[in-house]
Amino acid sequence: MPSRAHPVRGYLYIASATFLWGVAATLGRAAFTGRLLPKGQTLRPIDPLILSQSRATFSFVVLFFALVLFRGWRRLRLPAADFSRMFVLGILGVAASNYFYYLAIQRTNVATAIIVQYTAPVWVLLYTVARGVQKPTLQRVVAVGLAVTGIALVIGIFGSGGFRLDAIGVLAALAAAFSFAFYNVGGHSILARYDRWTVLLFVIFSATLFWIVVNPPWKIIAAHYSGDQWLFLFVFSLISVLAPFSLYFAGLQHLEPTRAIVVSCLEPVFSIVIAALALGEVMRPLQTVGIVLVLVAIVVVQLPDRRLHEEITLVEPME
Repeated sequence: MPSRAHPVRGYLYIASATFLWGVAATLGRAAFTGRLLPKGQTLRPIDPLILSQSRATFSFVVLFFALVLFRGWRRLRLPAADFSRMFVLGILGVAASNYFYYLAIQRTNVATAIIVQYTAPVWVLLYTVARGVQKPTLQRVVAVGLAVTGIALVIGIFGSGGFRLDAIGVLAALAAAFSFAFYNVGGHSILARYDRWTVLLFVIFSATLFWIVVNPPWKIIAAHYSGDQWLFLFVFSLISVLAPFSLYFAGLQHLEPTRAIVVSCLEPVFSIVIAALALGEVMRPLQTVGIVLVLVAIVVVQLPDRRLHEEITLVEPME
């Protein structure tokens, strides 16, 4: 039976997911550079491609065996049509956003990649308005505008490390934004029919297959990573994929896509704050202003909507 959603839970779920992604960004930076980890061990730098691939693969393996153990094989079966939808969501949503984001960083810089990717709230709003799912209210438009502006300030887009234009890099960042928007809209829709664990399993399964094609196993073996590095990659996969995506999908069960994706703008905010605390990186005044704008955007977007017919209901998963 349908029941009313709990928006507060949705905000807490997605905020928790973005916090974990912020932690993962700091850990990823340590992995890329070979910097000291908490135990005082120095790891040889890990290739970003293998970091992305391993976190999806390890997460799939852990979740698969956990669900088989506690639910059994039969609960994992899906109709072919729904399996195809989840497969597409994993490839064109999760895997593609990750792949194009790293490509954008490689061809441009972090600032360009993030600010273009985080135009995703704009695309979600335009899509839902075009489909007639939502109205282009002043509240939503202001919230999206504040969120995008805040991200620009947080990542220092107006400083010396601002935009670095490269045709392929900018297109890759734009593709990452579309992919990010796609799995917010598509994920919200399919989570009305299945619980988040089932959706997450098949989404990261398709992402795992994607990475195997992009980077075959023999290339990973040829990297000759140590046992400590593989342990790091395993822990990193739980922090950066399994835990945050389960929280994010839980949030999508309680929030409509525009609200969810605006709250997701906390990710670069957490990344900057955690890096400042853990790595001693300096936070500039404009970044503080950007953080405030993102927080204001989240407050604005969650203000009660007067149109009752746009209320979101939470549908119990049907298996």
